Amino acid sequence: MIDFDGGDSALAVLGALLDRSLTQIGEASADARRFDRELIRATADVWDSNSLPFFRAATADTPSERERRALAALEWMAGFGEERRAWVLEQAAAAGHPVDGLLPPAKPSLPGRDYQGRVTAPVMAMTPWTAESLAADYDLPSAEVRSLHVERAGSRLTGYLELAVSRSCPVDDEISPDDSPESAMLDIRLRGITEVRFDSHDARGVAFRPDAEGTSIGIGSRGALRAATADVSPDDRFRHLSAAGRRADATTPPRESRPAPAGPPREGGLGDYAMAAATLLHHAMLEIRMVRYHQHAHQAPVRVLQRVFAGAGQAVLTAGGHRPHLRREAAFRRLIETWARRGGPAMTEWIAEVLDVTGRQPDFVADLREQARAARAVGAPRRSAPTPWALPGPPESELRLAMYTAAHTRYGTHHDSSALVHLAVPPHPEDAAGTPWRLRSARSTGLARFQLRTEAFQGAGHARVTVDDDALRHVLLRHGALHITSGDGDHDPS
Repeated sequence: MIDFDGGDSALAVLGALLDRSLTQIGEASADARRFDRELIRATADVWDSNSLPFFRAATADTPSERERRALAALEWMAGFGEERRAWVLEQAAAAGHPVDGLLPPAKPSLPGRDYQGRVTAPVMAMTPWTAESLAADYDLPSAEVRSLHVERAGSRLTGYLELAVSRSCPVDDEISPDDSPESAMLDIRLRGITEVRFDSHDARGVAFRPDAEGTSIGIGSRGALRAATADVSPDDRFRHLSAAGRRADATTPPRESRPAPAGPPREGGLGDYAMAAATLLHHAMLEIRMVRYHQHAHQAPVRVLQRVFAGAGQAVLTAGGHRPHLRREAAFRRLIETWARRGGPAMTEWIAEVLDVTGRQPDFVADLREQARAARAVGAPRRSAPTPWALPGPPESELRLAMYTAAHTRYGTHHDSSALVHLAVPPHPEDAAGTPWRLRSARSTGLARFQLRTEAFQGAGHARVTVDDDALRHVLLRHGALHITSGDGDHDPS
């Protein structure tokens, strides 16, 4: 017997959200020219802590219990601030399951307190009031750009700006004589970027100019960033001494009076095969989420995992609807075997490794490994894919990400200056027809200069690499709209 909840139940919403998430991840990773690293990261991150609650809801014994668990899971999923709640509402509606009436109102982002009871800053939209408050609390004319990254996310430009700033308030009474306060940091997220003008030789001093059209940030004497929206998060352990911190301290309740944050729903046990399937989905999302690490984003097996787990939401609902327990367990075993077949020997081995490490189903793991060995034995030998480096001359490429980090010392550790770029490059001429563009990464350290303009992201071009009379290495793209000058540091293309 199969007992499945359809319609607009909370359980159906969870299944539809998972399937839509996997579809979006597939679309965002299908071709490097449309690669959307942030969408992939954020979507996979949703299912880090929501995979197990979904499986527990899908396998409950009665319709009322399934719906109760699913609603708790949905509320937990949407409970990570206004942005996450908006994501759940938008994606559920797009999947044909509007849930406006199912979710409680979003909790606004408010100041909190750290473990010492000191008030901390929330994430704040860059408004005229925010800009005025930051200018009062920090010496913005002496601010220094610690890091800048601009990235093509799908068809739009996004970015992050990290500023090291001196405080306007004294902090000497808060530190020991042997201690020295590090600069405060302002972390600024930008969306809908329309203008980039940055030169690391002109990276001291900033001015925030929000208006009705968006936010402009002046950098140095000639640099600028312009975006539709911006928000800022101060990273300052002495924030409580600032004027804004003192105002927040007067209205923020003590740490002890706040209820402890609730954890994910944990009600309900899972059978061995259901738990194995949940573990695999969870690990797949963790692997996909590796794109969060800029230097390794091109190595994350996003497309393979998305193809293997596509449709998992509906498949889990169907398997979880089997009764009694033994039939349900058999259905989840078949689901795992389906995932293994889709991925071939390499995916079968990955499934076996995940289940082996987590101690799930040792006999089943042995069977999977035997299937993988048999498939490799009968499979025809395959030529490894040609590398773009084998092409004569530099290949055409599109800039997807440009990241600059200034030399600095943080928590007593020195970090050299560096630049990281992501490039979308075309397939090798010997690749099969229809092969998508791939993502490549290159990193340089020991920078002499980093220059970036908006035009670097406007279409494909040929990267040019030269070495001047001073042995400085120059990397230029789109007529110098991206110009990276480095000395004797490392150059790591991959």
